Amino acid sequence: MNHGFVKVASAIPSVKVADCQYNVEQIESLVIQAEGKGIEIICLPELSLTAYSCGDLFGQQLLLDEAEMALIHLMNVTRSLNIISIIGLPVPYRGALLNCAAVVQRGKILGLVPKTYLPNYKEFYEKRWFQSGADVPEGTVLICGQQVKVSTKLLFNTPSCVFGVEICEDLWAPVPPSSTLTLAGADIIFNLSADSDAVGKYNYLQSLLAQQSARCICGYVYSGCGFGESTQDVVFSGKGLIYENGTLLAETKRHQFTPQMLESEIDVERLRSERRMNTTFAACAAQCSSPRSGGAQEWLMVDAERVPARPFSLTRVIDPHPFVPSGKRLDERCQEIFDIQTEGLAKRIQHTGAQTVVLGISGGLDSTLALLVCISAFDKLGLNRRGIVGITMPGFGTTDRTYTNAVNLMKLLGITIREISIKEACLQHFADLGHDIEEHDVTYENSQARERTQILMDAANQMNGFVVGTGDLSELALGWATYNGDHMSMYGVNASVPKTLVRHLVNWVAERTKDESTHQTLLDIVDTPISPELIPGDEQGNITQKTEDLVGPYELHDFFLYYLLRWGFRPAKIYLLARQAFGQAYDDATIRKWLRIFCRRFFAQQFKRSCLPDGPKVGSCSLSPRGDWRMPSDASSNLWLRECDELG
Repeated sequence: MNHGFVKVASAIPSVKVADCQYNVEQIESLVIQAEGKGIEIICLPELSLTAYSCGDLFGQQLLLDEAEMALIHLMNVTRSLNIISIIGLPVPYRGALLNCAAVVQRGKILGLVPKTYLPNYKEFYEKRWFQSGADVPEGTVLICGQQVKVSTKLLFNTPSCVFGVEICEDLWAPVPPSSTLTLAGADIIFNLSADSDAVGKYNYLQSLLAQQSARCICGYVYSGCGFGESTQDVVFSGKGLIYENGTLLAETKRHQFTPQMLESEIDVERLRSERRMNTTFAACAAQCSSPRSGGAQEWLMVDAERVPARPFSLTRVIDPHPFVPSGKRLDERCQEIFDIQTEGLAKRIQHTGAQTVVLGISGGLDSTLALLVCISAFDKLGLNRRGIVGITMPGFGTTDRTYTNAVNLMKLLGITIREISIKEACLQHFADLGHDIEEHDVTYENSQARERTQILMDAANQMNGFVVGTGDLSELALGWATYNGDHMSMYGVNASVPKTLVRHLVNWVAERTKDESTHQTLLDIVDTPISPELIPGDEQGNITQKTEDLVGPYELHDFFLYYLLRWGFRPAKIYLLARQAFGQAYDDATIRKWLRIFCRRFFAQQFKRSCLPDGPKVGSCSLSPRGDWRMPSDASSNLWLRECDELG
């Protein structure tokens, strides 16, 4: 099962200018290699059968005849192959010469797509030799003994995807053919190119491909001419790139002197899911197909031959931490999220006219991040930090490490500190309930969480303020919060920040903190095991209740959450991706175990998310019942759990 992935390749053969026999031998070798790797569609560069830089030789009948003979040879080679090959060649058509892409499968030419926009540069004056596909009527041509459709409006339908083709300069047009091809249903665009090199041009091309694949919500496979093309005036470096919805999946090394083949898998299921959720895409497709808008076009869908299923293996890199970018992008992400949190809280402070904000400080990651956001908001509003009231509320499971860090951090940041122990209140509550204090069950734990929330709420009333929530996105997904306990606040600044990113945000602030004591305290908080500290510690006062021992590793749960919430993937596909992403970090049984627990808890705990406090959305995933996630609290999880149980 391919789980919606389509295996594609961008191939760059070595060529000799005007030597069609040599060129087709190089292409043949690459196509056979691709077939052996289970690739479904392979794209070669523009005019790859003749080489692009033939110049006035394109007017020679001998070259045109040899190009056709080379295509016949390739058709014979592929007669027993399942792969679809897209090859560039010049095609005489109705008194004109077209720069075409031939789509070939199992000895048959499925269609010829002519280039629409011809460059008129000093070094590339294609209008000297070729006619635009837009300037000739679509029809058929006899080539290689077959009557073949010639049109710029061809779509190719395979069992796994619909794809379209554009050629080089087409991409650079204000409205590229790929824009209308994707609106007409193409999932993937293949571009046969002959883009020469110049300083800064490659970066621009990458930007263009990223933008076009993102705007069209499509896969984009680009294959550019390489070694062997004429270097009389320009150089062709062999650019191969594969994009998916704005993300670069793979790219070739440029300026290589040997043939290259770039391969990856494009997730068509993901693209189609994104299009369904993006109502603007559907609206634009409807607008462009409306006769009233002048955009109605007759698209011709060509069905590729159905071939037997091939063994599938995933080769593309899957990031195990989809919420956490790397390198410079992580700094940028942290800055942006922190700014969003700060502005959200600042607006709420300003709107309510609150004199204080109140939050519980435990010495853990979430409350630390919330406190840092409060500090940032107060500083930007020009308010005295004493208006931030941090309340530490030691309980039965509070350890010296977290208590010390909580108190030290509040002192170092210059906020108002209050300490209110919850032990006596909880003991009285247990006595009132007739609950045995030695029975460390859900009542024992949740009573402490609700007592803390009651203190925060009443303290906020007492000081004309409001409670800032500290719970994060991962806890909301798992329901790892006490209903009407830490689940509740007046504004939850961390509500859409996943746990894996909370750690990086706190560390990011620590690395930018000039005061060494604050810096060290924050780093120690980052290194502290995640725990609600509702169960007494061991004899040495160490944390015994570690959250990840109970509900599973947060990096796994955040991975599951991202693909379930952002893309709507089923458990089987999430499992496939997790195995690829985490490699040897977790064995298959461990991934299956926590995936099932995630699915069970995600459905069972929806009631907590149905009444969430306000909080700012910071990324692509949010569980706010007023925006991103509107799910019935009593929805059945049977379908998801059944598939989890069938994973092997």
